[in-house]
Amino acid sequence: MTPAQQAMERLRAWPDLTACKAGCGTGQALRFSRDEVVHFHTGRDVDLHLTRRAIQRFRYDLSASTAIQLVPGSNWVTVHLDCATDIDLLLTLVSVALKAHQAAPLPSPAPMASGCNFHRVTVLSRDPVTEH
Repeated sequence: MTPAQQAMERLRAWPDLTACKAGCGTGQALRFSRDEVVHFHTGRDVDLHLTRRAIQRFRYDLSASTAIQLVPGSNWVTVHLDCATDIDLLLTLVSVALKAHQAAPLPSPAPMASGCNFHRVTVLSRDPVTEH
């Protein structure tokens, strides 16, 4: 089972989340009431919709993590899952995202165009490179 599958399995047990197809068209997602919160794109790469306010509040902590990649102007962060600690970090951030979405005002009739970071982020493996 990949790290993303492990995280998805754990998050599916949360009562506020429901599984759906990712709105970006790639992979599975978990949705909280009106918003998609988590996109599972590959076995290791996950996009999390934190909201602009939450990203600003935790910017320094997020930037310090080697598992997280920020995209300027995006309301999403990309989390690369390599180990159990990364999965735990994702679950903690999903909790933060749920609180942020509860506090966020309802979107206007013409919401600002925003999508997850898929295809806008290149995640490099943290595994050492070996030459043959």
